Amino acid sequence: MPCWPKRGRRLLQPIAKATEAAPAKINLALHVTGRRGDGYHLLDSLVAFADIADRVTVEPAAEMSLDVTGPRAAGVPADARNLVWKAAALSGAPPVAITLEKHLPAAAGIGGGSSDAAATLRALERLGLASLPDPADLLELGADLPVCLSPRAVRMEGIGETLSPVPPLPPLWCLLVNPGVALSTPAVFAALETRENPGLRGHMPVGAGAFCAWLAGQRNDLEPPALRLAPVIRDVLAALAAQPGCALARMSGSGATCFGLFPAEAPARAAAAALSRAEPGWWVAAGRLA
Repeated sequence: MPCWPKRGRRLLQPIAKATEAAPAKINLALHVTGRRGDGYHLLDSLVAFADIADRVTVEPAAEMSLDVTGPRAAGVPADARNLVWKAAALSGAPPVAITLEKHLPAAAGIGGGSSDAAATLRALERLGLASLPDPADLLELGADLPVCLSPRAVRMEGIGETLSPVPPLPPLWCLLVNPGVALSTPAVFAALETRENPGLRGHMPVGAGAFCAWLAGQRNDLEPPALRLAPVIRDVLAALAAQPGCALARMSGSGATCFGLFPAEAPARAAAAALSRAEPGWWVAAGRLA
């Protein structure tokens, strides 16, 4: 039986299998505002998602199993170390077979593992095997789990447990670029020089131009320490900023993935093609922001 309360929702009728997208999480701004006594950092972040995603398929089975496939499967554990396995176990659901199709790079600052785990929980609900948890109950799996449970633009505060709605984002496309460098989130936080910083400033505008101008006045406080640990990030940011139509280039999360914002699909796709030709060793993907 599920270990979480149903929160007034009935479990759905069982179906044969369920597939859920696990979209890339993007920290459009990430301000580190303090640190608790237990060592957890306090954040104030504007989080969005892109339709660039892994895919998780779940179906009932006689015993628990995990198969990792896709172009980014190398090095991803297919056992109880994986967050999708941990999420399924924590849900209290009966044994299931999970197929994780990896398209997003790991340890990349775009919440791939957390988004995969959240997609697993949504699939379990659709199968009628578990109810969705309260987001705060997921913090033991990671600070990004709550925001990934319902992938939409929100303001994320505290250590990740406080989620507040924001106005709908303007129509924007994003280009995600990772130079093939994995960064440890604890290492990036450890290299942070100042942990008491101001939070997000002002009110989020509605139009694309005004929104990008407002966003440019915000920060990712983890970008400077990440740059010291992986200087290649500077090259990625410069390459993104140089693309025609790029309104803003910034690192996401603890890196090393960076994003560029574009007002339309065509310049984002053109920039993706140009960067893929120029840097064939980089992971490059364009998608719509949500």
